Amino acid sequence: MNTWVFIFMMVVLKLPILALFAIVWWAIKQKPEDAEASSGDGGSLKPSSPHPRGPLPRSPRRGPHGEPAAPAPARMRVIGSRQRDRA
Repeated sequence: MNTWVFIFMMVVLKLPILALFAIVWWAIKQKPEDAEASSGDGGSLKPSSPHPRGPLPRSPRRGPHGEPAAPAPARMRVIGSRQRDRA
């Protein structure tokens, strides 16, 4: 019984490896497609811009070189439910 299991493991399970080698060999032997035969820009939908994109706008300067920082908002006290009952 062990002999047949050994033969199965050594022969039958090697078939996927042989198929992989065959696929790689076939891919290597293929001739590349002609790049000149295809027309167009590769499927780009956006028109190409002659100039690069400009820099992003600067954030407002704070501190000694610009306007002072905005004041903090007014604080409000929220009355809890127990304090509302007392008032």
